Amino acid sequence: MFRKYLDIKPEVAKALAEGKAVVALESTIISHGMPYPQNVKTALEVESIVRENGAIPATIAILGGRLKVGLTEDEIEYLGKAKNVIKTSRRDIPFIVAKGVDGATTVASTMILAALAGVKVFATGGIGGVHRGAQETYDVSADLQELAQTNVAVVCAGAKSILDIGLTLEYLETHGVPVVGYQTEELPAFYTRKSGFGVDYRIDSPVELATALKAKWDLGLQGGMVVANPIPEAYAMDYDVITEAINSAVKEAEEKGIKGKESTPFLLAKVKELTAGTSLDANIQLVYNNAKVAAQLAVEYQTLQNK
Repeated sequence: MFRKYLDIKPEVAKALAEGKAVVALESTIISHGMPYPQNVKTALEVESIVRENGAIPATIAILGGRLKVGLTEDEIEYLGKAKNVIKTSRRDIPFIVAKGVDGATTVASTMILAALAGVKVFATGGIGGVHRGAQETYDVSADLQELAQTNVAVVCAGAKSILDIGLTLEYLETHGVPVVGYQTEELPAFYTRKSGFGVDYRIDSPVELATALKAKWDLGLQGGMVVANPIPEAYAMDYDVITEAINSAVKEAEEKGIKGKESTPFLLAKVKELTAGTSLDANIQLVYNNAKVAAQLAVEYQTLQNK
């Protein structure tokens, strides 16, 4: 039934049919995460990195109400320039489809569309999570619930450091979502390689990761896996500098009453402003690094599946 809403790019469909590795990529980073033309340039470079590491990229979005798994270069360019693109999570999908409008997919909705198409590995920047002050606001990202129920591995630079990382990890543990440190025993916090929190398991190679992932799903253990891949050392930001900027941004958001789906774009933009743009450079580099690891994981997972 869902296939009547779904457009899979021919290159992606061919790869899936032939048992080749595919990596899903989100589109919120294009329409809401970076200014034009940096957003388009970054998206195309991420696709190129996926290809260089042996997999086929599938950037995901909703265009004119159609669920798109795999975008053309022209469609990425369009998304990078378009106004009024709706930031789309699980709850928004039916309305974006029904109205025939454009939606940029978050982690949660990218996972949903990837799973519909049969794509098992997804590279993003950082996952959403439990927001600071959630004890009063109950502000918890839909990303976490999606990770609990949708069979897609998410390669990310940990949880965004604007969040309450401790509570985010507690939520994931409660819902049985493994948080794996890729070549690290400490959960990275997006812009920095450290957070002060440990991971469930450290895994040092794509083969190990793929083997664990296959075992999980072969056993019928539903849900995704967080593959926390630290930002490369050369691009990591100073922990104290970024923490101070985040605390300042969170305080301003509280004072202005900014909540819900508007909070993350506001906080990231404010942190960029407070760090004189260096946070944007770090953001781009960590996405590149995640694309590389995700492609390597997808290749190894597909190799195991094809045996």
